[in-house]
Amino acid sequence: MTDVTKEQVLETLKTVRGPDLEHDIVELGMVSDVFISDGKVYFSITVPAERAKELEPMRLAAERVIKEMPGVKGALVTLTADKKAAAAAPAARPAQNPSHGHAGHDHAHDHRGHAHAHQQQPPRAGKIGVPGIGAIIAVASGKGGVGKSTTAVNLALGLLANGLRVGILDADIYGPSMPRLLKISGRPTQIDGRIINPMENYGLKVMSMGFLVDEETAMIWRGPMVQSALLQMLREVAWGELDVLVVDMPPGTGDAQLTMAQQVPLAGAVIVSTPQDLALIDARKGLNMFRKVEVPVLGIVENMSYFIAPDTGTRYDIFGHGGARKEAERIGVPFLGEVPLTMNIRETSDAGTPLVASEPNGIVAGIYRGIAAKVWEQVGGQPQRPAPAIVFD
Repeated sequence: MTDVTKEQVLETLKTVRGPDLEHDIVELGMVSDVFISDGKVYFSITVPAERAKELEPMRLAAERVIKEMPGVKGALVTLTADKKAAAAAPAARPAQNPSHGHAGHDHAHDHRGHAHAHQQQPPRAGKIGVPGIGAIIAVASGKGGVGKSTTAVNLALGLLANGLRVGILDADIYGPSMPRLLKISGRPTQIDGRIINPMENYGLKVMSMGFLVDEETAMIWRGPMVQSALLQMLREVAWGELDVLVVDMPPGTGDAQLTMAQQVPLAGAVIVSTPQDLALIDARKGLNMFRKVEVPVLGIVENMSYFIAPDTGTRYDIFGHGGARKEAERIGVPFLGEVPLTMNIRETSDAGTPLVASEPNGIVAGIYRGIAAKVWEQVGGQPQRPAPAIVFD
């Protein structure tokens, strides 16, 4: 069996009519670059943001014809919004009735007694929420190597330990870490060949590109591919009813962060930094990015804040101490807490047994639960707010 090619995919997509019903989506220039890995095909279709719901059948048709191609094991197809799409779909058909579709979902109550101040609200055009999920929180850092993913996992487990229903989305397309951190292997199953069942461990529902692509696969993707994969992992996963979805962002301020800010109604972002001046400089970049796109910064976590010698119990401020707290005070955002550098955090992360789950009564687990409580206090007191549109020129 020969491998499917981009040219074959594009030729097949010419059978899918565009919004004008006269030209196909390839001819109209609506199809992004096509990426193929291990028999799976990834691409996005660019449409006007205000017509996203109306054009969902077109996306489904494109996904169906690609999945039917010989040699194709699966397809990730999503709609993306861009101002250039206005020329591709000029017909001004009325949008569907907003009460159609997911109107049957009612999240105004919570069996744990939360007032659901964060209940879902109709987002503005292009900011489609995820049915069943009350709040979406991004965990970000300005640079790699500061323990962001470990913090994201233990924050999610802290929220879970505090009585919430929690999921975690690994948004690091190039270096997914959730399969290893949560000791999950295998492939997720699908419902009707389209909706993906999330993986699960320690009571967390989990989705990661690491479950879909082999660990050794080099992910050489451009912006539209990152956007397409992220949105499909977010919106075409059977998350069920969750109080909060934690999104582990890749480090920096690139395509993934902009995609989440552009397309998803984020409740806020948590910034992870170490006490070092260099790490703090990078953390400021992340803070400034979220502020520019009007995503609330829920606070800063100082990771690797200090080191406790396991033999003597002596404390050492290896990377300095208190820098993140001072930075939080300087720019006027909450300081969420200090997480020490311990052998246990490293060992449990490598083993896929996060501390909050493996040592729930330990000191460090208590710190993470405290951080989770501070984050939820802010999120629970305000509704999810749609992020503003960002246009990629």
